[in-house]
Amino acid sequence: MRMYDLIMKKRNGGALTRQEIRFMVEGFTAGKIPDYQMSAMMMAIWFVGMNEEETLHLTMAMAESGEMLDLSAIRETKADKHSTGGVGDKTSLALAPMVAACGVKIAKMSGRGLGHTGGTIDKLESFEGFSTDISTERFIRNVNEVGMSIMGQTRELAPADKLLYALRDVTATVDNMSLIASSIMSKKLAAGADVIVLDVKTGSGAFMKKQEDAFALAREMVRLGKNAGRKTIAVISDMDQPLGNAVGNALEVKEAIETLKGRGPRDFTELCLTLGAWMLLLSGKASSQEEGREKLWETIRDGRALAKLAEFVTAQGGDGETVYHPERLPQASLTREVLSPADGYVERLICDEVGIASLLLGGGRETRESVIDLSVGILLERKVGAAVKKGQRLALLHGNDPEKLSAAHDRLLGAFQIGSMQRQEGPVILGVVED
Repeated sequence: MRMYDLIMKKRNGGALTRQEIRFMVEGFTAGKIPDYQMSAMMMAIWFVGMNEEETLHLTMAMAESGEMLDLSAIRETKADKHSTGGVGDKTSLALAPMVAACGVKIAKMSGRGLGHTGGTIDKLESFEGFSTDISTERFIRNVNEVGMSIMGQTRELAPADKLLYALRDVTATVDNMSLIASSIMSKKLAAGADVIVLDVKTGSGAFMKKQEDAFALAREMVRLGKNAGRKTIAVISDMDQPLGNAVGNALEVKEAIETLKGRGPRDFTELCLTLGAWMLLLSGKASSQEEGREKLWETIRDGRALAKLAEFVTAQGGDGETVYHPERLPQASLTREVLSPADGYVERLICDEVGIASLLLGGGRETRESVIDLSVGILLERKVGAAVKKGQRLALLHGNDPEKLSAAHDRLLGAFQIGSMQRQEGPVILGVVED
């Protein structure tokens, strides 16, 4: 079998077989197939596309290119949630404790952020001493004993995906549905969960700007999950403005804690309840969405979800008491107000511009080597549909550097579009894909 022949076959519109795809993935991962040939294949796939069977074969080949996490030692059903990412997305911090408090085992692998704000791991490191650099044995033990654990993605997990994504990133072949779906799902399948709930974002702050693209990606990923034998659904959620009010690592942790006390923002709480209810439903802990939501609310009302978060943080080396004393979280030394330039209504809040403002403060990474300042960020006080007066506060910036605060202020002010029309804030849940 020759890579040259496979490139020509795909370029001419042919469908690659399971054996051909495995030859390609295994050869590239082992360094036997050069970058220039794999680049040519990625471009051929970008133009021609892949059918459902090819996409599944590619996904499984990437998943099996490294360690397939064996979670058989975890009793009961294992569930995982994946978000395609956005601004202010701290969902795992509140969702996982709620679901775990209902008896579903949460076994989750997460990564660090690159871009606007930190990833789940970065946010969790706002708790002093917390670590996701734990062994697989400890990860499994924590899931069994605590009910949840989050660990960093190992280098052995889907190594083919890391190599392929780096290549796609520099050859303009990232935005292909089959390649995006296989990249995400190869890691989820390798991580070993029985239930996979996907949160696919759409809007100005999301990778998928258009709703139709988000639904198409969701359908692709749900098919992959089901064809691989996992219970999989996808929720399409709005990311046309930030999720919740906090953007920035420690500030988002505080908002997640407030949500577990029943005082979270409406949109963030709704997303957590929707995703959580599906996790309970697919894990057999609820017979309907309504029952699932009520069970999740009960964990908030009786304090079990908050206690579960503290237990989880402690189990991974962190100061669990910070959950009850969030003032111990990293705090910035400076604040600066962002004031409305006119009377009117917030007609639009450009989501990715809010994310860039947080990045300018130091809350995200411009390169993989960047060091995140966990204390900085933004607290939004007005979102879409809100009435404002000239001089009224729209947001409060938290920072440690006056120059960075000034740059972030100007960027964030430009993200607010104030006009005379009152636009109603739309729903956070835009749809669900079950098959």
